[in-house]
Amino acid sequence: TVLHSCRIVPALKTLKMSTRPELLAPPEIFYDDSEARKYTSSSRIVEIQARLSERALELLALPEDDVPRFLLDIGCGSGLSGETISENGHQWIGLDISASMLNVAVEREVEGDLLLGDMGQGLGLRAGVIDGAISISAVQWLCNADKSSHEPRLRLKAFFGSLYRCLSRGARAVFQVYPESIAQRELILRQALQAGFGGGLVVDYPHSTKKRKEFLVLTCGSVPTSINDGHKGSGSEDDDDDSEDEDNGMVCVSDRNRPRKKQRTNKKGKGREWVLRKKEQSRRKGNDVPADSKYTARKRKSRF
Repeated sequence: TVLHSCRIVPALKTLKMSTRPELLAPPEIFYDDSEARKYTSSSRIVEIQARLSERALELLALPEDDVPRFLLDIGCGSGLSGETISENGHQWIGLDISASMLNVAVEREVEGDLLLGDMGQGLGLRAGVIDGAISISAVQWLCNADKSSHEPRLRLKAFFGSLYRCLSRGARAVFQVYPESIAQRELILRQALQAGFGGGLVVDYPHSTKKRKEFLVLTCGSVPTSINDGHKGSGSEDDDDDSEDEDNGMVCVSDRNRPRKKQRTNKKGKGREWVLRKKEQSRRKGNDVPADSKYTARKRKSRF
């Protein structure tokens, strides 16, 4: 038995080094006291976190009027992203599920307020009080069912729904994510759009396996979303493809806005454009719809 255990321990270490952390254990367990201090003391991780946070703030597109904004850092950990927010002159509040990570943040005397909580159960903040939100490498954790009571779709729904409520109208939320698969990416984006957000996915360095980063950029309310920023590959050794089709270095998928306008009507009721649009929607669903003609949507006379 002893020999068998000696064989297993190196194998577990190898697995831990090569597997995504969200596949090893729930975040509140994986980021224990040891892992939290190791994470924060790594100069490489600190540099990467700062770079990703700067990019997230850039995509947040806050007004350049020197007025401090009140931002939310979701999955704030030990406050590395919060430091970047403070350096840019904004105030922030951080939420994380790992008590060990938050303890390290307290020891480091970060400037933001800290909350211990599970974002999959909703944020519990007052409506309209947040001017913007960022999250670095956190949202994909909600795609895992760490407990028998966990349903990823419902947890994402609770998270995005509560985030939409606490953001001010027109505010943005930017999430840097590492989806494990296309299905996870679509699940996250679908739940965000169903919560009422408009926006899409921004991919920096799409040709590079090492530098590729995905950012989900969302807008709260009916303000049009303009996602036209992106870092392109600069010919470094990390670039794997020289295709000219995506020289912009940025890929937007599922770009979508949700304008909320009242249906235009006339004195006689629904107009012809409204009827034609409804018929086209019904055709797309596979329903049997009569062909359009010059009589479509024409009001019948009171008597034949």
